[in-house]
Parts: sequence; C-alpha cells; structure tokens
Amino acid sequence: MTFPPLLPPDALRVGLGLAALGRPGYINLGHAHDLPDTSMDAMRGQAWSVLDAAWAAGVRYFDAARSYGLAEEFLGSWLRERGYGAAGGGAVIGSKWGYTYVAGWRTDTDTHEVKSHDLGTLERQWPETLAAFDRVPDVYSIHSATLESGVLENPAVLARLAELADHGVRVGLSTSGPQQGSAIRRALDVRVNGVSPFSVVQATWNVLEPSAGPALADARAAGWTVVVKEGVANGRLTPRGLSGGGDVPPALAAVAREQDVTPDAVALAAVLAQPWADVVLSGATTRAQLADNLAARRVRVDASAFRSLAIPPEAYWRERSALPWT
Repeated sequence: MTFPPLLPPDALRVGLGLAALGRPGYINLGHAHDLPDTSMDAMRGQAWSVLDAAWAAGVRYFDAARSYGLAEEFLGSWLRERGYGAAGGGAVIGSKWGYTYVAGWRTDTDTHEVKSHDLGTLERQWPETLAAFDRVPDVYSIHSATLESGVLENPAVLARLAELADHGVRVGLSTSGPQQGSAIRRALDVRVNGVSPFSVVQATWNVLEPSAGPALADARAAGWTVVVKEGVANGRLTPRGLSGGGDVPPALAAVAREQDVTPDAVALAAVLAQPWADVVLSGATTRAQLADNLAARRVRVDASAFRSLAIPPEAYWRERSALPWT
C-alpha cells in the first residue's frame, strides 16, 4: 500500500505525543511535579493548553493511544473545539491499539495498562478510537509490537489491518524493548495477499538507545514513514538528568551551554539529524517543556559525537522498566 507523505514537505517535523498528558500516572521523570492537579478537568485543561501552544508553534502531528488514559478524548475534543480535526483542518492524527488502560485514574496501582494483541482487542478498540476523534485517524498502529506477542504472525489480525489499509488508513506498528530492530524487520516481511499492510513505524531512538537505527533506515528505504518516540528517554535527557538529580551527560550539557538551549533540545536535534526520521515526537507535559523541545530546530549537532553515550539495549530497557509511575 502506497501513501503520499504524512506531512507536507515544509511542515515542522516535530510532533506531540500525549502519553504523559492523558493520564495522571506516567514514567517520565518529574511527572508528578509537572501535574500538581490530576483531576480530569485539570488534566484536560493542561492537555488543551499544551496542544494550543504546539499548534501555534506549527506542530501538526499528534500521537495518542487507547491506553494513554483519556488522551484520545482530550485530543479529539480539542480538535473539534478548535476546528482542526475535520478534513482540511490541518491536523494529522496517529493512535495505537493493543493496550488497555486499567489504572482507574490513579497512580498508586500495580498495573496501569494491560497488553493484548488479539483480534478481539483490535475490534473493540478501533470503534473506540473512531468515537473519540469523530473521524478516522491518519495512522493506526499496533502498540508495542514484539516478536514475543505473536501479533506479526496472527493471520486474523493482519487480515483486519490489511482491510483498514485498503480503506485508506495508514497501518503501522510501534516498537519497544531491546529487540526493536528484529520486530521492525519482521514487520517489513509481512504480506497479506502479497501486499504489506504496514506503511508506518514508530520506534524508540535516542542517544542512549540507538540500536533500532539500521532497521529504521531499512523501513524508510522501503517507503515507510518513520516516527521516533522517547527522544529524551522519558526525561533522562533533560535538565533533570539520568537519575532525576541533574546528572546530564557531559556531551549533551556542553552543546546545550554552547548553543544556549536545554539538553533535551540537543537530544532531539540528534534525532532530527537522522536521515530516516520523518517525525520526532515531543512528550512535553508543560508549555515550557514544549518550548525547550522545539528549540531543537535551531540546534546544530554532529550526532556521531554522542555515540559514546549509547548503552547496551538490554541495559537501557531494564533501566526504563524500573522507572516509577508518578
């Protein structure tokens, strides 16, 4: 399935992800500090405020998921209120299926989301997404597809995704974990009636965890759109530092000082410098964070200078999984 470019050639390549804006608990460092009031009304207002700032800055790609609490509902209601969501409104929307939010709007729970990549979940969540947006999303992806989940071998799921693609939906997958590259390459080989149902991949890539880069280059060469998430490693590549104590990697800190930006802008500039990256997501929770992230557009970087920051994928994902939900 061949689609035109996701965004116009002159569009801003930074998008906004709502993982931290749609629910009171998330694993970003300092999330609780960023959201002192986690009532639904307050969080809707916070999400709309950041969305307004993003739109004013030129952001046109917005990413959500069924498991991001009320992210789809917040985004959908904002799009309708502002008039951006209808055909010709300018907003490009991506969402994902495969996880169900089960935290009940609490942070003090052992389980925040439950993964299920079966056909029943897809059939349940697709109409929920349509209702939230009051339109078909531009991109609809398997949420954190892995080889272990078996979703890339499930003929019923793949046939349904191929049907969506036949009706004009850009079907994709997001990836997580140390085997991202293997999952992407497996997806590149998937065929339904001789045709790939996929045309988009969303993956984690940052200067700490660049292992998916070669597979993402292959996906881009195959004509897929590449969306990059977690460019600041859930807050670890921001002024908060790797552990939340301000321990910013010296290589990032030096460039940030030289160019009068924050470390997250440098980290995102390194992602934007990758030739295969079409859209790079900001995961900002506040307008100030968004402004810092967007400064990446004016940062000059030699991404190869940060190669020494990379750690083994297994170590990166082990550390990520240990981050607390706050």
